[in-house]
Amino acid sequence: MSIQVWQRPFGAVPLEGGGTEVRVWAPNARGVAVRADGGGHPLEDQGDGVFAATVPLAPGDDYLLVLDGERELPDPCSRFQPEGIRGPSRVVDTARFDVRPGPDLPLDELVIYELHVGTFSDAGTFDGVIPYLDGLRKLGVTAIELMPVATFPGERGWGYDGVYVYAPHPAYGGPDGLARLVDAAHGAGLGVILDVVYNHIGPGGDAIAEFGPYFTDRHHTFWGDALDYAQPAVREWAIGNALMWTREYGIDGLRLDAVHAIYDDSQTHVLRELRERVDGLLISEMGPADFRPVEEWGHDAMWLDNLHHELHVLLTGEREGYYRDYGTPDGLVRELTRPQPERFVVAAQNHDQVGNRAVGDRLPADAHRVALAVVLFSLNTPLLFMGEEHDEDAPFQFFTDHVDPAIAEATREGRKKEFEAFTAFSGAEVPDPQDRATFERSRIAHPPPDPFYAELLRLRRELPRELEVRVDGRVLTMRRGRATLVADLDAKTVHLHT
Repeated sequence: MSIQVWQRPFGAVPLEGGGTEVRVWAPNARGVAVRADGGGHPLEDQGDGVFAATVPLAPGDDYLLVLDGERELPDPCSRFQPEGIRGPSRVVDTARFDVRPGPDLPLDELVIYELHVGTFSDAGTFDGVIPYLDGLRKLGVTAIELMPVATFPGERGWGYDGVYVYAPHPAYGGPDGLARLVDAAHGAGLGVILDVVYNHIGPGGDAIAEFGPYFTDRHHTFWGDALDYAQPAVREWAIGNALMWTREYGIDGLRLDAVHAIYDDSQTHVLRELRERVDGLLISEMGPADFRPVEEWGHDAMWLDNLHHELHVLLTGEREGYYRDYGTPDGLVRELTRPQPERFVVAAQNHDQVGNRAVGDRLPADAHRVALAVVLFSLNTPLLFMGEEHDEDAPFQFFTDHVDPAIAEATREGRKKEFEAFTAFSGAEVPDPQDRATFERSRIAHPPPDPFYAELLRLRRELPRELEVRVDGRVLTMRRGRATLVADLDAKTVHLHT
């Protein structure tokens, strides 16, 4: 089968002349049909495991795919799951979205604001974010970054256990809500970056595996079975998803989660092919200091947590786990003086570095003020985690809403076990991730931002892109043109001189 055939969209795509083309990769099945309103519509075998046909469905219609006349399942590339991962799929006409073009996002001007849709506002929806966009732009933010919004089990979660990755989460407002948010962000002069997960599929992914060999036992990830990117259709599952977000929703960039766990033995790595076919900003999260995203795959930038780790250890004294190799003045200077600093996204806090602590606690206010000042004064691309602009003290805890009782209990027990060996958390009660109160505690407030952070963001736009760094004992001095930042890591004080 030609590459052009593989690269036609999978899922249900409404046609201009009426009807909907449904395409699915299902090599595990002998036959596939669409069931809607009690009727059945067989799909034609196209070869190489692909089944497709134009069927009498319209936008708003619900449907299921039937494998071999027996198993009724949602579409692996469903555009909307209004009843969650176990409900029917719904046809969506994304061509009707009227999203304004986004702003240019040059790396050396990029300031990212990461937020979790469910806990950013009282509404916990895409629409709930919109009233705060103008304030973020005035603060100096140039793009919001949404934690994953693909449909995951239940209503509450971080989003990294998405199952139907083409379907914006119904609890957040579904496809229409996401399109409204992107349009409003562009209207406010903000870009939109979306966090996407192509390293695994969350609990419930066994329904997708019914269709074909999406997974491989040649590789393993911390979160579950590795996806098999040697399969052309699995490559298209991921790349087609990225194309949908950027072309149909007008999203300006993608943050690719944990790319060190995306395995591909093909001649062209799937993440290189993704770069070749997807327009927009690409930022990869790489756990270790592995620079393949920017050196081999052509991505624009990558998350690098090293600066966070150096600052965290120097300001808190914590050295357990992955912090053991950090916390030296030389390490701090190294991270602040890397070549092409704009290609490294750095943070004083992010969802991982807060939420993956036992109780989701943030840095104390004095330590946070120092750490964020250093991040904002640096030449790196800064990321603020929601609430940092006003020294938010609400935790960001690990919360889930698994619909499978066995998985829910395993998640509870696994979370407790994860922190047994950490003396810093000994005796601390690890919050129950399934308890709604854990989610509610993570909701942030919205007081005015601290003028100090607004001043640092203003200076980022004015100062030359040259940085001198000096460490004397435990005092860090950073100079950019007419401005000098002096941070005392022992006293946890920071002063700006202009």
